[in-house]
Amino acid sequence: MALKNLLVLVVLLGIVGVSLANPYGNPLRKQNGQRNPKMQGDLDLDYYRSTCPQVETIVRRVTFQYVSRRPTLAAALLRMHFHDCFVRGCDGSILLKSPFKDAERDAVPNLSVRGYEVVDAAKSALDRIKGCRGAVSCADVLALVARDAVAVIGGPWWPVPLGRRDGRISKLSEVNLPSPFSDVKTLKKNFLDKGLNTKDLVVLSGAHTIGVSSCAIINNRIHNFTGRGDFDPAMNPSYVRALKKRCKPTDFKTPVDMDPGSAKKFDSHYFNIVAQKKGLFTSDATLLDDLDTNLYIQAQVLTRGASFNRDFSESMVKLGFVEILTGKQGEVRRKCAFVN
Repeated sequence: MALKNLLVLVVLLGIVGVSLANPYGNPLRKQNGQRNPKMQGDLDLDYYRSTCPQVETIVRRVTFQYVSRRPTLAAALLRMHFHDCFVRGCDGSILLKSPFKDAERDAVPNLSVRGYEVVDAAKSALDRIKGCRGAVSCADVLALVARDAVAVIGGPWWPVPLGRRDGRISKLSEVNLPSPFSDVKTLKKNFLDKGLNTKDLVVLSGAHTIGVSSCAIINNRIHNFTGRGDFDPAMNPSYVRALKKRCKPTDFKTPVDMDPGSAKKFDSHYFNIVAQKKGLFTSDATLLDDLDTNLYIQAQVLTRGASFNRDFSESMVKLGFVEILTGKQGEVRRKCAFVN
């Protein structure tokens, strides 16, 4: 590497706080030499030790059975966990059904969420084990399933402290998720409102390295951005030409990879794509408009994602603490789709 690039890299790493050492380090720091420290918010890595010590093994086995056969479920289950945590916190409220079709899962952004059968299967498997039956919350099952699904396809692993309780409320009207059409200022506020910072925003956006969207989300960006038959100038023209071949103006169904060239592999390639102005969504492209998020992207490109897995693990641990219910709050649902 040329001296100039090395100097640039040192500056970038210093600003964004990237460490090249131990990229797979444990996000849960050891305290006083203890292996499994008690976590804030009453969550604990050993929460089910006395009731259901097999919980992680059982959930991992079920998740592997599903995701190994249908690898695209990894992106779907990770997305489900994210959508759950951003509305009423990580309380499993996205899993609830309503006879009136007015629950979270009925909101437009959640109509394409899938993988509910994996969570239900894991919950059922737990309920067949004495001690586990009725002990493990659906919110905890979802958090574990999301982690294990990513691991099945070769992505990073992160510890999941447990002890969440399930919420009893799920309202379509409360769904206000970060939008694929938002600018970086709006996204930063969305994340800050949930106790997540700018680094968490850009790191968790890296989840777009797996999965697909549809032509419906990007048609205006590529065909009629300002109403004059133009495309978004923030997009790479060659990428626009490729997308136009796949997505006709009236096409709202054809799937489109969020990370072209690497959509089935969990890696840092997403940041290369964004740096080349090939981010599929406005919310991807706008990460270049902020100094901190842009610098993080450039650092991942220059280091080939040296810290991405570790950073993603740390941000996922933080996400799992968003507005949790613990103790006597909420309940432990018998069936994940219905309150007790």
